[in-house]
Amino acid sequence: MIAEIKLGLCNPPEPIYLYVKNAELGGESYLWYHYDIDREKTIPVTQRALTGYLSELRLTTKEFKGKDNLKLDIVVSADELYVIRTGVETNFAKSFLLAASLVQDFSKPLIIVANGGDENTVFCNLYDAATKTKIYREWSRDLDWATIIRDIQILLTGNSSTIPSTPKLSVVPQSVHTLDLRVKNIRTLLDYPLDLVKEWLQFQDTNSPSQLHISKVNELVKTMCLAWAADKCDYPNHAESLYQNLVVDAVVNGADELTAISTWMQQVQGAKAGAV
Repeated sequence: MIAEIKLGLCNPPEPIYLYVKNAELGGESYLWYHYDIDREKTIPVTQRALTGYLSELRLTTKEFKGKDNLKLDIVVSADELYVIRTGVETNFAKSFLLAASLVQDFSKPLIIVANGGDENTVFCNLYDAATKTKIYREWSRDLDWATIIRDIQILLTGNSSTIPSTPKLSVVPQSVHTLDLRVKNIRTLLDYPLDLVKEWLQFQDTNSPSQLHISKVNELVKTMCLAWAADKCDYPNHAESLYQNLVVDAVVNGADELTAISTWMQQVQGAKAGAV
């Protein structure tokens, strides 16, 4: 059903961003907020719930205090288009993903609720908007978050005829070269030092991945990944073998590289835990 188009003066059709934070401003507590960039002003949102249709999940790299941070954008179609942006490793992101992983039909509206926890943390509760039933899944330390995100994306794609969605997990396009963005996103995921990347590029007589042949960029990605695994696996050859199977071969077969690397990281850490 197409909503009635209201004619006349209006605001530009841009998404409303909600940022998650357990804080207080002017004696008013809040769990998420808008940010007015023009006035550099935080605007608390007093309502703790948002009802709408989940239309997309995406990973976005944002720079904060000189360091890249990986964010989860939860895109919701409602009276306006909303984007709930939170750190991909936050309790809010993980509790949302946990509940959303149980949803089988995203053509139905959901209620996303921000709940405050201890020590300024924020959790997410998810409800079926029609029945007001809470969607709950037991927490487990063995959860594969990359797979959960991918599974949700697959279901969203299945509903693409009614809800706008993106068919694969990807980082939001930015106005930089594809190879530069690729290295930046992977470096962020691995928390690999920027100085080491610059040093590696200097040995190649360049200062940008986009000036290198694709084979050299692949070499840089592998160098970063194996450096991350160096202190997390007792057998380096095993980590490299897993990298070939779970990343290189998977990407050749059409897998998203960031998702493949996330899966590989979990496998490497799992192998270390199993050996203890």
